[in-house]
Amino acid sequence: MNTYGKLFRITTFGESHGPAIGVVVDGCPAGLTIDENFIQSELDRRKPGQSKITTQRKEDDTLKILSGVFEGKSTGAPIAIVIENQDQRSKDYSHLENTFRPSHADYTYEAKYGIRDYRGGGRSSARETAARVAAGAIAKQLLKNYSIEINAYVSQVGDVQSPSYTQLDLSKTEDTIVRCPHPATAEKMIALIDQTRLNRDTIGGVVTCVIKNTPVGLGEPVFDKLHAELGKAMLSINAVKGFEYGSGFEGTKLTGSQHNDEFVNEGGKIKTKSNHSGGVQGGISNGEDIYFKVAFKPVATIMQDQQSVDKEGNEVTVSGKGRHDPCVVPRAVPIVEAMAALVLADFLLRAKISRI
Repeated sequence: MNTYGKLFRITTFGESHGPAIGVVVDGCPAGLTIDENFIQSELDRRKPGQSKITTQRKEDDTLKILSGVFEGKSTGAPIAIVIENQDQRSKDYSHLENTFRPSHADYTYEAKYGIRDYRGGGRSSARETAARVAAGAIAKQLLKNYSIEINAYVSQVGDVQSPSYTQLDLSKTEDTIVRCPHPATAEKMIALIDQTRLNRDTIGGVVTCVIKNTPVGLGEPVFDKLHAELGKAMLSINAVKGFEYGSGFEGTKLTGSQHNDEFVNEGGKIKTKSNHSGGVQGGISNGEDIYFKVAFKPVATIMQDQQSVDKEGNEVTVSGKGRHDPCVVPRAVPIVEAMAALVLADFLLRAKISRI
């Protein structure tokens, strides 16, 4: 499926080395102010060629709105956005026409469809995520009317970890090229990524996301729980290998008496003393901070020879070519935020029809 969401729905299209990629946003309420400059700024956070620790493919990622917006406001019609591809080097992939790259989608796409676009992975390329970021920027503008804030940052690269988000100033995330708001940790992360790049290798990491001011009551029992939908959204992002929210796996080390979030009345507002639940209980938001982690694997394309097979099953050597990120997490930050925004926008609209 290329469509995500139930009421606030997006459909993305296009391939990495095709003429363009894009998205159609359907279900956006009419009358929402659409700030095109903000959408572009979000795309700029994700685009390639930002620094020495990202791919050097040069794409302006300039958006063009084709429909659904009139005089700066959404009309209620589908909003179509196109982003032209400019810096394709398809020849870098000609040697892969009949070869399956290790840990890529080459083999599975070939087995499923009987045909695949081998130029940069085609539809399986992370280039598709630019369309998600554009749609997520519209969702963010909807959420802004409800004072909902979404902030993601790089919390880990390899074995280098930052402190907990409660000890960080998330407004400083964009101050470093690695998008870690803790300067000392950011320097170590950048050094590790740069050394990995010089070694012609790649490395993975973790993006942590924090959502503040979520109203109580978002989420649908039984299968469309809020955390389940966030998990699905995050796991749909290229290179993601894990998702945990709240206390996550660390919570398994606690007893129930240690883990339970006791309720208190603070000035007439029900709160919890702790937040091991990560802002979600029974699959429904409880008003506390929603926080979760997304694990990204090392980028599968490495500038080293690897052993594989071709379509006929013959053993071959795959040589890494092209322009690729040595670590995907710095550019993944706006993608994580975008997918979180799409989930919350959809649940906000669904909440409006859940009771009289």
